[in-house]
Amino acid sequence: MAHVVAQPCCDCTYTECVVVCPAGCFHDGGRMLYIHPDDCIDCEACVPACPANAIYHEDKLPAEWSPFRDLNATMARQCATITSRRAAATN
Repeated sequence: MAHVVAQPCCDCTYTECVVVCPAGCFHDGGRMLYIHPDDCIDCEACVPACPANAIYHEDKLPAEWSPFRDLNATMARQCATITSRRAAATN
């Protein structure tokens, strides 16, 4: 089992979730982050750290965001790993 980054992360610039991940399973896709399902250790550390409330356990992923399960798996394999916090954009 793994956690999934869903729609609320699109165009989100926060990376608080990344720095609490002990497994280094986050990947940066530019417009959003992805979790590699094979690397996620299901610790849930990222869930309360996410200011966008965009991370769900795959079994609790809202139905409207179910495509994000496969999207995370696909995109995490294509994108670079991110393990450190980057500055959030300001408007």
